[in-house]
Amino acid sequence: HTVEASHPAALDEFPEATANFMTIVSSWTAAALDEWGAAVGRTVSADEVEPPTWGLAEMGRAVTAPQYVGACKWLDGYTRRMASWWDEGFDVLVTPTITQPPPKLGDLAPPPDNPLGHTEKVVGLIAFTPPFNVTGQPAMSLPLHWNDAGLPIGVQLVGAYGREDVLIGLAAQLEQAMPWKGRRPRVWAGE
Repeated sequence: HTVEASHPAALDEFPEATANFMTIVSSWTAAALDEWGAAVGRTVSADEVEPPTWGLAEMGRAVTAPQYVGACKWLDGYTRRMASWWDEGFDVLVTPTITQPPPKLGDLAPPPDNPLGHTEKVVGLIAFTPPFNVTGQPAMSLPLHWNDAGLPIGVQLVGAYGREDVLIGLAAQLEQAMPWKGRRPRVWAGE
């Protein structure tokens, strides 16, 4: 394998991608709550869903049709801009899975008075994975390192459209070189 320091220029557009993605996700969340309400014959209330879900729905109810369409168009272009990097001859992008060691349980919980108050922290933590949820490219995370607490540190591999075979082949090579199958946390439920 040849490794070169490079990345799709579209990754530098993460703040804009996040804003447009949130426009779409919040709109869909509002629509989903309305659909569930229609299915059960009453309006879904805030106490029936998680606070972040309610916060997203409230955000989505404020989105206009032109804003929604604009976000869809922007993300369509983003998807094409992202894919162009693989057209330059790269086969796999390697990134961290998250931007820091795994957080402690509860560290990402929203504050009680602000159901979306954790969003910036969460988005910062997962900055490398959402772009490929948006573009639909094949991606996988492999546990290739462990911290002192025994928690896995993930490495994300991203391939070109339709090239899952490249990712699976590389993952098999990495697992053979750095096996993780037998690793178990100090506390686990078994098989």
